[in-house]
Amino acid sequence: MKTYIIAEAGVNHNGDINLAKKLIDIAVKAKVNAVKFQTWITENVMSRTAPKAEYQITNTGSQESQFDMEKKLELKFDEFIELKNYCDEKGVEFLSTPFDFESADFLINVLKLDTIKIPSGEITNAPLLLYIAKYHKNIILSTGMATVADIQNALGVIAFGLINDKTNPSIEAFERAYISEQGQQLLREKVSLLHCTTEYPAPIDETNLLAMKSLGNVFGLPVGYSDHTKGIEISIAAVALGATIIEKHITYDKNAEGPDHAASIEPLELVNMVESIRNVELSLGNGIKVPSNSEIKNREVARKSLVAFQSIKKGEYFSSGNMAVKRPGSGLSPFYYWELQDQRATKDFKIDEEITLK
Repeated sequence: MKTYIIAEAGVNHNGDINLAKKLIDIAVKAKVNAVKFQTWITENVMSRTAPKAEYQITNTGSQESQFDMEKKLELKFDEFIELKNYCDEKGVEFLSTPFDFESADFLINVLKLDTIKIPSGEITNAPLLLYIAKYHKNIILSTGMATVADIQNALGVIAFGLINDKTNPSIEAFERAYISEQGQQLLREKVSLLHCTTEYPAPIDETNLLAMKSLGNVFGLPVGYSDHTKGIEISIAAVALGATIIEKHITYDKNAEGPDHAASIEPLELVNMVESIRNVELSLGNGIKVPSNSEIKNREVARKSLVAFQSIKKGEYFSSGNMAVKRPGSGLSPFYYWELQDQRATKDFKIDEEITLK
């Protein structure tokens, strides 16, 4: 199965729709499956005094509030309509992450997206999770900063929404929905989980890629990786470990002004990442250990046969002193080395001649 590769444009457009289109062009050239943006109304998402994250201060070199920074990066709904149409023209799927109810409603009911990506920071936002789940869209849930309990709680809300239970929402109702057979079936049909380390860039030694496999084992859902590390090797490794989705931040210039450019990859890196992932997919095969078509022809050349180490006369016993194991492998298998040692030669053998039993 091919990995679904998402080029995360995020906020690297710096609030400029033309830069957003440039990011789409970069993604299309690299042959990704989807380009993802982030949709929000700043006033709905944070207070005016919300502080910036440490990485945001480091990457922007500014002490402005998070509100002021995000307001400058915010795109309007009309611009997202234009970007969605641009993606359609270019033949790449448009995705976006909603951070508030109004944005979720826009993405679902106006842009008619089939898939909604829920970011790590919203995993405890039960009202938003429920609102999205009731529309029965495919959901990709990022799990950065989360514990297994956090994820299970979120999946309970989503299961409740997918079931469209008419009872009042409650912690108990979410738990019942999660453990129900119907809830589990709907989660398997609609939800994928992304392992993630929510830091920009994420330290390699805190990546914990094996946690992605653990998520699959614990929850029985498709899993992938949202990669915030520098470079491309961790995304490639994630595919080798079974990731069905890879999400990676992209930029036109890592040195550009903005909070996420430094943790993103540039166009050539994206091309290399996609090509490498596709090669890894080809290399995984079906898991059945049999000779491949290309290597069968090499068996005779690479393997060995029993040959005469010295001249052997007819009637002479084979022994460790007059037999050797040498290439090619066109003759008698070396597995007969011990059985031959109590038998007589049925003919004369010259040095290096393959030994036969008749």
